[in-house]
Amino acid sequence: MELLIFLIAVVMIGGLIVLPALRRRRGGREALKGAMRATDPGEYGFVPREQLDVRLPGPDPQLIEVLEEVQSGQDWQPAARLLALTDVTSELRWQRVQTLAGAAAHALAQAPGRGGMWLRTWRVAAPEDPGAAAVQAEFLVRQALLDPSSQDFRMILEEARDVCHEAARLAPDDPVPYIVELGVARGLPYRQADFEELWTKVTDRAPHHMGAHLAALHYWCEKWHGSQDRADRFTHAAAASAPGKSLLPALPLFGVFEHLPEVNLVRSLYQSDVVTKAVEGALYAVRQAPADHPVLPHVRHLLIWFLVRSERYADAMEQLRHVDGHVGAVPWSYGADPAAEYAVYRALAVAGWEGRGGSPATLPK
Repeated sequence: MELLIFLIAVVMIGGLIVLPALRRRRGGREALKGAMRATDPGEYGFVPREQLDVRLPGPDPQLIEVLEEVQSGQDWQPAARLLALTDVTSELRWQRVQTLAGAAAHALAQAPGRGGMWLRTWRVAAPEDPGAAAVQAEFLVRQALLDPSSQDFRMILEEARDVCHEAARLAPDDPVPYIVELGVARGLPYRQADFEELWTKVTDRAPHHMGAHLAALHYWCEKWHGSQDRADRFTHAAAASAPGKSLLPALPLFGVFEHLPEVNLVRSLYQSDVVTKAVEGALYAVRQAPADHPVLPHVRHLLIWFLVRSERYADAMEQLRHVDGHVGAVPWSYGADPAAEYAVYRALAVAGWEGRGGSPATLPK
């Protein structure tokens, strides 16, 4: 509780979000009451901060069950069965590979030298399992990108590239090994021509894969090997060519997020034309995408961040209603304590909602 109150205070000092809410017609007292209500979130049906799941962006009961089995017994076989039964053409496979690799990386960080033994055992026991190879490749990419300044950085990524190629050999139609290699391409780095050749291999198998586009976006960003202009061209081209019910119209919002200034004290940025158009594109994508799209929670989480900063509290509450309980997504995952950072924005959304006359009773169902 004390940490959450402290984080709220930090955001208030920045003057980006809470101060405008405090000026609303119902006054600062009601807005602050709303913020504090979110620290005891039962009235809105929100999950207490200490129970927020940082592993996944949204619900996947089968995967959660497997994670618990793997972590409690260090048994790789439930993970192998789950991936074997997951359609290679589904974005759910990419999501599950990501989460399993993240679980292994987290276990290793918690117990260096011993954590994540189930993944190593899986690779030895089932060397021809494409799921094991894909998870190991993603695990290696994550390990390397933890510290790009490490003397082992290049060596780990080269190993990851080899494992990606092995996974692709074992499952030629699966786009996931090539999507994982996009992370390798970012780190080594690949020349632009080589990156585009790799991207063609991805799009030949899954031309409208939202997860693949999110992975490729990093390469084109200014902080890696592109620029804001190149990233904008990439995201807007994907959005313009998106088929119906695709999440790709939300991609420009991720591009905007990746190029925000490190420090911003100008409130109007989040009401600017660029941000507004990107937010509206993401809202459009969310409304017309299938409710069970595995990448949909990723978009909703980023929307919460932008909607709160844009003072669009009713829209933010709508997104919270769909994803609350899981916080394993950008932007929260960029922080040291994803649950705490998410809880701050949830509190601010409630503060703004109640500052404008909303209540638990008037929240749309």
